[in-house]
Amino acid sequence: MSKVAIITGGSRGIGEAMTLKLGEMGFNVVINYRSESSKKLSDDLSEKLAKEYGVESIVVKADVSKYADCEKLVKASVDRFGSKIDVLINNAGITNNCNFIDLTEEAYTNVINTNLMSFLHMCHLALPYMVDLEEGSSIINTSSIGGLMGVANQGDYCAAKAGVIGLTRALALEFASRKVKVNAIAPGMIMTDMLRGVNQDELKALATTIPMGYIGDISDIAGCMEYIIKASYLTGQVISPNGGVIMP
Repeated sequence: MSKVAIITGGSRGIGEAMTLKLGEMGFNVVINYRSESSKKLSDDLSEKLAKEYGVESIVVKADVSKYADCEKLVKASVDRFGSKIDVLINNAGITNNCNFIDLTEEAYTNVINTNLMSFLHMCHLALPYMVDLEEGSSIINTSSIGGLMGVANQGDYCAAKAGVIGLTRALALEFASRKVKVNAIAPGMIMTDMLRGVNQDELKALATTIPMGYIGDISDIAGCMEYIIKASYLTGQVISPNGGVIMP
C-alpha cells in the first residue's frame, strides 16, 4: 500500500516545496487550502505531483483553525487512501506583524487558532490513524525561529510558534512507544514570495546579519523535512535551518 501524507498550508512557499518533496518521495498527498486564491495553486500542484512523480493527491478546502474542518480533511484522506496516515505535516500559518498594543483581540486570536490550535486539532484527529503502524509514522510541525527567540511586532506569532515546540516535545514523549516520531522545523529567514516583494536593498542588508551571509531557500526546509521523515532514531527534536542566526 502506498504511503500517505497530509500537509496543511501546502500550496505555496515553504508548503509547496514540502508538498513536491513528498511527491518525489513517493507519497500520495492530501493538500489543504483555505482561500479561493489558493485553490488554483493547489489544483496546479496536484497536477504537477501526478505528472512529475506519478503519485495521487487530493485537494481539500478546509480552514484548519476550525476543528470541524480538520475533521473533514482527515476524513477525506481516510476515504480516499485508507485508514492509515504515514506522515502529517502541520504547516499552516499566518502573521499579523503588528505592535502588541495596536493588535486586536480578534487578530491575535486568529493567529493562535491558525498557528497553534490547528496543530492540536490535526494531531488529535490524525493520531488514531498513525499509531502502531508497522513501519512507524511521522508528525512534523512547522515552528519558526520566532518560537526560539523574541521578534518585535510578532508577540502572538512567537507565542504560537513556541507553543508548537512544546506540543512537539510532549507528543514525542507520549507516542514514542507507539512508533510515532514527532519533530519540529523552526525556519529562519527563508526566501518566499513575501520577501521578494519587499525592498531588496533592505533585504540585502538583512542578509549580512546572518552568519552564513545569505537568506535560505524553500528547498532547505523541504530537505530538512525529508531528513526527518527518513531518520529512524529522531523524535522530540527542533531543527532550525537559519544560517547560524541562533543556535538552540
